[in-house]
Amino acid sequence: MAVSKSTLSIVLIVLGGLSVLFGTVLVFVGPIIIDDQIVKNVEINPNNGLSYTMWKDIPVPFFMSVYFFHIVNPDEILKGEKPTVVQRGPYVYREKRWKDNITFHDNHTVSYKEYRQYFFEESMSVGNESDLVTIPNMLVLGASVMMENMPFPVRMLLSATFKSFEEGPFLTKPVGELMWGYDSKLVDFLNKYFPGMLPTSGKFGLFAEFNNSNAGQFTVFTGQDDIRKVHMVDSWNGLKSVNYWRSEQCNMINGTAGQMWPPFMTKESTMPFYSPDACRSMELVYQRPGMSRGIPVYRFVAPKTLFANGADYPPNEGFCPCRQSGLLSVRTCRHNSPVFISHPHFFEADPVLLDTVNGLRPNEDEHGLFIDIHPETGVPMNVSIRLQLNLLIKTVSGISETGKIAEVVMPMIWFEESGYIDGPVLNTFRTNLVVLPMVMEYMQYIFIAFGLAGILGAVLLYVNDKNESKQLIKTSS
Repeated sequence: MAVSKSTLSIVLIVLGGLSVLFGTVLVFVGPIIIDDQIVKNVEINPNNGLSYTMWKDIPVPFFMSVYFFHIVNPDEILKGEKPTVVQRGPYVYREKRWKDNITFHDNHTVSYKEYRQYFFEESMSVGNESDLVTIPNMLVLGASVMMENMPFPVRMLLSATFKSFEEGPFLTKPVGELMWGYDSKLVDFLNKYFPGMLPTSGKFGLFAEFNNSNAGQFTVFTGQDDIRKVHMVDSWNGLKSVNYWRSEQCNMINGTAGQMWPPFMTKESTMPFYSPDACRSMELVYQRPGMSRGIPVYRFVAPKTLFANGADYPPNEGFCPCRQSGLLSVRTCRHNSPVFISHPHFFEADPVLLDTVNGLRPNEDEHGLFIDIHPETGVPMNVSIRLQLNLLIKTVSGISETGKIAEVVMPMIWFEESGYIDGPVLNTFRTNLVVLPMVMEYMQYIFIAFGLAGILGAVLLYVNDKNESKQLIKTSS
């Protein structure tokens, strides 16, 4: 039996109305469902396979690229001339990180220690670990600055000690030894008679204490009671704040541990994190939107005030005594050694610093740090953290090894820690936390569109049916 147009129009109106109603409900309920799905997936919970695995074992490629500033005129530097350096590298190391000693607490926090190992990747490097590089001898030039205010006889004794152990102001050694440690009779002597004076009890190297080590015990919030606090640090090594700096604000332990952040970020959000290696909390700011392997991201970068001195940025006064903007002294947490952190090649630092060393060419693309983060989940998709280690060197009377060295903050190395989500982890992440929410968002508009189309079709059928009825009446008349 044929269905009349009137009946069909009624069916279309009912179905269209239901479709519009369902789509309208999705407009209001859909975001709640999506947000609830995100919350369940980003909280630190062993039952969440994807996010918990990413948090616990970091199953993504992660690399550390190291660049050395090879000194080409060490003899001239001892005569007071300006240092000239040539960048060597990168020497690339694959980085393995994993969390251990994981303990969940009743107050919705979890404690853990994160361990790290480094494996040299010659195929990704420019050179190998046997390359010879000349850099300042921290044991000599660093110790000289540390002892410059000691009585003159003590400085003379220190100089004699350097000579007896054949330690000069500059080192020329293979990259692998400079990185992970080399044998030194002076180091052995100091560890034997002055234990605890040096950061390592074995070989002395720039990264000797980092390999096969951890950055201390972090206790962070799981987000199970408040997703806005997920990954935020509750304490580090049992401390709510540190005592390295001169103000309460600078000593605060703020933000996350630097791997993930709370979800639902906006362009007004910042990305605070605590770095044990830098001995302080830092904060990145929004720069621009972008895409990373098909996933929408926000790029966050270091503000120009990050390493500004107290004169240029008063909140940083607590990190002083300061030198030029662009330098952070970490001597209070690094055995009082005159070491400074900066951006590579003194990027965004006081231009005066570039005039003290030949061979530096800063630019944002190569030397600026950034994190590309998926704002809805707080998961970084692409990371590039770039920092430089510098040593204050100068003439110290009574220590002949320092010669006539002009006072300069000398670049030694800079390194980039980089990683990105790729492969199966990226596909799973995209499906669960990007594609499915996007499909749900589009579905609400599809239902409304189909519903309106159905109602419009019903109206047209009804009008057409009425016109045909009138035509039949006229014809029969």
